[in-house]
Amino acid sequence: MKLLGLCVVIGAAVLLASCSIGTQVSAGHYRAKPRSTQRSTVGRPSRSTVAGSTGRVGSKATQGSSAPQPSVAALALPTPTALQAFGAPALAGEGVWTPAGRSVDGIKAVYETTLVPPGGTQPAGIAWMDTRLLSARLYSGSMSPGGGPYRYTAAIQPAQAATLVAAFNGGFVMNVAGGGYYTEGRMIYPLRPGAASLVIYSGGGVNVGAWGTDVTMTPNVVSVRQNLVPLVVAGQPSAQAASPNWQAWGATCGATSCAASVPGIEHQWRSGVGITANGALVYVQGPALDPLQLAQLLVRAGVVRGMELDINPDWPVFATYDPPSPGGLAAPANGRKLLASTVQGPWTFFEPWWARDFITMSARTAVPG
Repeated sequence: MKLLGLCVVIGAAVLLASCSIGTQVSAGHYRAKPRSTQRSTVGRPSRSTVAGSTGRVGSKATQGSSAPQPSVAALALPTPTALQAFGAPALAGEGVWTPAGRSVDGIKAVYETTLVPPGGTQPAGIAWMDTRLLSARLYSGSMSPGGGPYRYTAAIQPAQAATLVAAFNGGFVMNVAGGGYYTEGRMIYPLRPGAASLVIYSGGGVNVGAWGTDVTMTPNVVSVRQNLVPLVVAGQPSAQAASPNWQAWGATCGATSCAASVPGIEHQWRSGVGITANGALVYVQGPALDPLQLAQLLVRAGVVRGMELDINPDWPVFATYDPPSPGGLAAPANGRKLLASTVQGPWTFFEPWWARDFITMSARTAVPG
């Protein structure tokens, strides 16, 4: 079903769609739509292997001890192994990981590649993030989730830019997200049992799963961003991902227009995120994906639990930052897109008018205790 939504003011006069996949149709009018390595054993990661489970990184032997603490780099996850292409012959570079973004204690913490999804023709971008080297943070917007002000909101400030390695989009606007939002000690929208949830902990750890089973509220939870239902469960696409009812994953724009009179298409811009068995975070985006293809890409990259994030041309964005000096500030000038064809880019998170939520991944400067 097509919904019309009001847009908020960008700067002094530019409008940003107030609905999750709204886009400009004509001056002042927007179409608003519901918003919609290495792989070990498939299943729920143990608390000892996933930083997001407790917000801590490393084994018990290195925590709470008087012994010298290891460096951050000593705790790095194994770099991801090449991914097998779905089709043959593989495109040049398909499935081959390339390091991206600034180093953390001399180690690259983000790797990127592309894969053409099953039955597809256009490459999707995949980013792998080492959660032992990177600390997650949820930034909140005046439109999504609304209800501010917030301490962490666009634009990213110099204090945070000093360690910023990567950033990516959040989920749907809350009236169509099918879930809740908790951050900065406030329950902005009630959390829904069973909803797909990205959870961030006080130590900067991150996890993804169904609320109430895979992930729950604990004293060290600092942020929860819910969006629809799980897309990947136990290392496989969920039953809902394979359902012919693709509209349940968000109403989409048409092939060439987001006008209300243009029917939405199944294969549209989509993004998603998930956690691997050893705790790496994986982000996927692509220009012509259905929900099942998005799930299949996440699974191919080793994800055991995953969720859909924002969809349609205006919203999916993943950027890495690599300042020329080790302690330099991340900025649009030293940022790079995961896919060159995304509308948004490295500048997005540095714009004070950006009114949507997003997640940053920053270099850890010390081993969490």
